[in-house]
Amino acid sequence: MQNKDWWQEASIYQVYPRSFKDTNGDGEGDLKGVITKLPYLKDLGVDAIWLSPFYTSPNKDGGYDVANPRDVDSRFGTLADAVELIEKTHELGLRIIVDIVPNHFSTEHIWFKEALNSPKDSAARKRFHFYDGRGLTGEIPPNNWCSIFGGPAWSRVTEMDGSLGQWYLHLFDSTQADLNWNNLEVAEDFEKTLRFWLDLGVDGFRIDVAHGLVKDEIHRDHRDPEGLTRALRLDVSDMPQEQRESLLSDVPFFDREGVHEIYRSWRKILDSYPGERMSVAEAWVHPSSRAVRYVRADELHQIFNFDFLIAQWNSEFLINAIDKTLQEVAEVAAPATWVLCNHDSPRLVSRLGGGKLGLRKARAMALLTHALPGGVYIYQGEELGLEDAVLPDEARQDPVYFRTNGVDKGRDGARVPLPWDSKLKNYGFTTGEPWLPMPDNWQTNSVDQQQKNFVEGSAEEQSQFGLYQESLKLRKNLRGLSFSWIEKSDSVLAFSRGGGYFVFTNTTDGVIKRELPRTGDGTSIILSSVAGAELVDGHLTLPAHSTVWLQTF
Repeated sequence: MQNKDWWQEASIYQVYPRSFKDTNGDGEGDLKGVITKLPYLKDLGVDAIWLSPFYTSPNKDGGYDVANPRDVDSRFGTLADAVELIEKTHELGLRIIVDIVPNHFSTEHIWFKEALNSPKDSAARKRFHFYDGRGLTGEIPPNNWCSIFGGPAWSRVTEMDGSLGQWYLHLFDSTQADLNWNNLEVAEDFEKTLRFWLDLGVDGFRIDVAHGLVKDEIHRDHRDPEGLTRALRLDVSDMPQEQRESLLSDVPFFDREGVHEIYRSWRKILDSYPGERMSVAEAWVHPSSRAVRYVRADELHQIFNFDFLIAQWNSEFLINAIDKTLQEVAEVAAPATWVLCNHDSPRLVSRLGGGKLGLRKARAMALLTHALPGGVYIYQGEELGLEDAVLPDEARQDPVYFRTNGVDKGRDGARVPLPWDSKLKNYGFTTGEPWLPMPDNWQTNSVDQQQKNFVEGSAEEQSQFGLYQESLKLRKNLRGLSFSWIEKSDSVLAFSRGGGYFVFTNTTDGVIKRELPRTGDGTSIILSSVAGAELVDGHLTLPAHSTVWLQTF
């Protein structure tokens, strides 16, 4: 546990607690469930876990509407359970990071309730963004911004005398009121939250909407507010890339200069604790060259790579994304950070087309990513080859679905509970009714089947779990090794790590052969995303949509 800068090339597993493992039969996962499955995560080979919010919350947005960031919601257990989870994680030699949500508080937070019961210009209202409306009677919101979840970004309150009054800003759901970071009380309260969890032993924080804290142009309208909010949504994939980039070039409420002062103060707090505490920013910043400003030496430690979260299965696209990332982080001497999916985006298999072909591409994409220099984040179920579940509309709970009147289905499909045992009801996730219905065809995706390493009926090919387990084990050998391109073409991307490892990826429908660089006494295949890769007389046969790792000896 004393490895300096452990996070730079770590494999970190995202746990979405509500969907991980239920131990009390209420249909929702809990912290005790995470504790019971820590050996599974250790066996998978990750270095750390990241927990999505488990704090006190009315759960209008999956726990990201926090009502008390320094306590545990009863649906997940108790603060004592959280302490036990931290301790058990460390006993297994793993690290643990937790979410912090500084952009907004739930409207059930004591501060917001106080604000509603306070007059205009009161200290309570100045903790949030309360403004008078435009128009003769204030009936028009202060600006035309839209909520990223759909609909307006402003809601009007009823004052204590019963009259319609001011408007408050919420870039997400109306139950998530944006905080005013120009207010010293807000900064002090979050410093208290950071120290609370650091004192309990967490190893760091994933910072939600890290680029959104400062709003310094409240009264500026946007040229296309509805288009902008769709461009900012990771689960919207039908927007042309050119249109998305144009819209992201002008975001009045994200990536303002003031955020960096906040994170410099947070870095000082993190550095004051022993044990290499760290932070990772969720910040989709355009252009990406601005994103690395968040990981300068005196700010945060990592920032998620959103180029890969929306990446096409295309050699040229991937080469450009890798080159751009490695060049940009090198400018600030920070490590790269790779992530293929999360709770806000489509699952990797679904994003790459779904079905057998989508899974084949996902396996190749994972092996490619796991071989790159830097840290990697794995979303729960990614190691099982799960696809987004198809849900009936009446089961949906994501506010995106409701705020868009069903036009956008939301993110629930990627949040369906994990299947643990193919022989048990609800795949062993819960003895009750799962909070989201689980598909009928996940038997072979269940942990008990995946851990056999070779799924029944396809003995020539490793299970998804077996593939991830082996790649996570092997990637530890790559830590600290140099990266160098071997080939960058429209069909193949290939690189070496340290001169002793080679990685070849074929993104096409056809079989491709390549002559290998001549180094050492020989070369062998150590891992392949699919069966059929062959190495004969110094020539590598790459099956369609595959990634192959080789080692010289």
